[in-house]
Amino acid sequence: MTRTMTEARPDIRAAGWALAALGVVTLAVVAFTTPWRVLPATAPPLVPDPARDFTPGQVARADTFDAAVSAPAYLSLGLTLVVAGILVGTPLGAWLVGRLRGPWWLRALLGVLVISVAVAVLRWPLGMWSETQLRAFGLSTQDWLSWTADRIKNIGIGTALTAIMVLAVVALARRYRRWWIPAAIGAFTLTVVVSFAYPVVVEPIFNDFTPMPAGQLRDDLLTMAARDGVPVEDVLVADASRRTTALNAYVSGFGATRRIVVYDTLLRAPRDEVELVVAHELGHAKAGDVLYGTLVGGLGAACGACLLYLLTSWRPLRRRTGSDSAADPKAVGLLMGLLSLVTFLSGPAQNLVSRQIEARADVHALDLTRAPAVFVSMQKRLSVTNISDLTPDALEYVLYGSHPTAPERIAMARSWARLNGIREP
Repeated sequence: MTRTMTEARPDIRAAGWALAALGVVTLAVVAFTTPWRVLPATAPPLVPDPARDFTPGQVARADTFDAAVSAPAYLSLGLTLVVAGILVGTPLGAWLVGRLRGPWWLRALLGVLVISVAVAVLRWPLGMWSETQLRAFGLSTQDWLSWTADRIKNIGIGTALTAIMVLAVVALARRYRRWWIPAAIGAFTLTVVVSFAYPVVVEPIFNDFTPMPAGQLRDDLLTMAARDGVPVEDVLVADASRRTTALNAYVSGFGATRRIVVYDTLLRAPRDEVELVVAHELGHAKAGDVLYGTLVGGLGAACGACLLYLLTSWRPLRRRTGSDSAADPKAVGLLMGLLSLVTFLSGPAQNLVSRQIEARADVHALDLTRAPAVFVSMQKRLSVTNISDLTPDALEYVLYGSHPTAPERIAMARSWARLNGIREP
């Protein structure tokens, strides 16, 4: 039975206060734990200058590549926003789910599947366009069969996670009046569980991981980790070369699942550069960046649950989308549209924090290796090999810049060298 507006107001106020409180806590955690300044105030400021370290041909190639891949990327983003707008602003989603038959939970699951598959089909040609550009520039080593398999895996994992979230919201809304409370707790818990499980459940779906072969490099990396005070049982090598020529390494998981992973393509670089890349990843591990990101992500997910409650309680929005409430399986389209919009809107803030965290890991690598010249050489190699954008425009930087640009990182390394009395590379 639908409650009257008078009955609903106390619940809405409670959810609003909870959203405000969680938002303040999240902002406080981000504000006070993000390394907004990674070098001391006494460090000399240096202006990033791509022309100092990269040839005109390298800059032009990066610009050409960026233009080639930006077109399908922006179109894909635009398509995502258009679909989200349709799901939030029209009754199309409710109409689609209303055509389905079965118990409420089956209609909700099928609704997520139908909408996800429809969006995936619409985006498929854009994905092929992007892959074609990656091959043209020598970054992709995949054939169409392996590319298709990877894309289907990605769609499947994304759809499964969306289905879990949407089904949980509908189920909780059917059972509890103030469903935002268990939804917020569940969203936080799901974020932590996924972060913990991702390295051992999801990553092996896309890559094979093997311990780095015994030898001087492995010994040096483990010795460096021990000197840094970061417990590392092993360093794994991912068979990334079957997919790309790009160079990379990363740290994922925490606790028993924490691991440092090196692309097999990176092993072709000089040993001292590989060590510096791993030193950067040790910086993430030592600072607990994965755990920190998980906790902040969990708080953000809890905020999202409260926000969903408030938005789905707004009668004009429900009327416009043709759903009675969040307990109605026909609200699946509305929930998916809202999730897409919240994800998009939170992206720039996540990138801003991520850039600072990556810069701190860079400083950690410099402190650990005290090799700014190797750092600069490594950044040049990564940028040229990966065809990184050396001069991103403001919009790209805000939407996609999760790391500082190579010129920014190189300028920081030179500032670090001057601060520490080491010859500037």
